[in-house]
Amino acid sequence: MNEAPKPLTTREPLLTLDSVNASKQEPVVRFSISLPGKLAKQLDQMTHQKGYDNRSLAVADMIRAHLVEHRQNFGDEDIAGTITLVYDHHKQHVQATLTDIQHDHHEVIVSALHVHLDHHNCLEVLVVRGKADLIKKIADELIAAKGVKHGKLTVTTTGKDLPT
Repeated sequence: MNEAPKPLTTREPLLTLDSVNASKQEPVVRFSISLPGKLAKQLDQMTHQKGYDNRSLAVADMIRAHLVEHRQNFGDEDIAGTITLVYDHHKQHVQATLTDIQHDHHEVIVSALHVHLDHHNCLEVLVVRGKADLIKKIADELIAAKGVKHGKLTVTTTGKDLPT
């Protein structure tokens, strides 16, 4: 007589330590995900195109990228990044305004690069490091300055609390 399968009363843990990699600095955690077939195929294509050895490395990089993006929403988090500006240096007072703002925040502006794109337009890239709310405030002020044609804040991590 066939016995009916017993109903599951407990679930296996979603995360388990991989004992194979226990010799590394930090143990690796294995978990499974379910994806639609087309999405898994696209993941595999991207993994190959970007030169990852396997899906796990690609997924880990995607998770890191989203953690970095998520952390920029918290004002007290330390972040690093760049503020990129394009402006017409012939517009009255634009250079003086941008320079004044930068001098007001010299403690978080690590470096600046100025490039002449053509006779009128300049590209300025500021490397910044500090608290997220202050970096965003400075970027907004610079981007909103009269004469700035385009500006963008690009945020990354300082690397201190992000595992490899």
